[in-house]
Amino acid sequence: MHVKTINSRPHWVLLLLLVGIAIPGFAQKKAAKNDGFVSIFDGKTLKGWDGDPTYWRVENGALVGEITPTTLLKTNSFIIWRGGEPADFEFKGEFNITANGNSGINYRSDQLTDPPFALRGYQADIDGQNRYTGQNYEERRRTTLAYRGQKTTIAPFTGESTRGADTPEAVRAGVKNNAWTGLNVTGSLGSSDSLKTLIKPENWNTFRLVIKGNHLQHYINDVLMSDVTDNDTVNGRTKGLLGVQVHVGPPMKVQYRNLMLKTL
Repeated sequence: MHVKTINSRPHWVLLLLLVGIAIPGFAQKKAAKNDGFVSIFDGKTLKGWDGDPTYWRVENGALVGEITPTTLLKTNSFIIWRGGEPADFEFKGEFNITANGNSGINYRSDQLTDPPFALRGYQADIDGQNRYTGQNYEERRRTTLAYRGQKTTIAPFTGESTRGADTPEAVRAGVKNNAWTGLNVTGSLGSSDSLKTLIKPENWNTFRLVIKGNHLQHYINDVLMSDVTDNDTVNGRTKGLLGVQVHVGPPMKVQYRNLMLKTL
């Protein structure tokens, strides 16, 4: 059989040459687009995540946490990413929460043995009324480290400690009105009310956490909402677990999607 050629080369040779050129270019564009970020949620299963299935499931490509009238919580419950304990990183994605919802993204956290699926550590706060969304709240430890709109520095710990670790009594003594007394406001990112107008209620919003050393920044919809420099080496943590929360309270639903992590 006679094979038609272009410049004496069969069509199939030319096709292979074109594919060989196109595929590397495509891969480079894809890598550039991800910019070092890796997906940690596949949008189809809970693979790599660990939580109470009473409250957590996958639905329409989203990680869903839901409390119903028959599944009310006595303590906050988390679904925990089991892919490691990130230290310095950027974490980004999207969230959508109902009006009565209360949630948050914990990082550099440790897991308690009781109650189950409880985390203790830094949290990027999220709530349906957007009273607290964007602030830095430390779950089960120092409470508020920066309200929305605040740039803060946390002073070194001066209370009691046992073998270098904080005691619950010493931490409680350092909390007043649900905020850490070692919190020093060093700057403003805008008023809490003005920043609130940039958060869409009961709709999808983006988040981005930039966590490097003792510098902790929380962004919502690409706007910096809180900025903490934590000089408390007793209570502060340099690495730990990552997870998202459903909070004690009325029935609610929170959704997370497009969860991407980059190690710094």
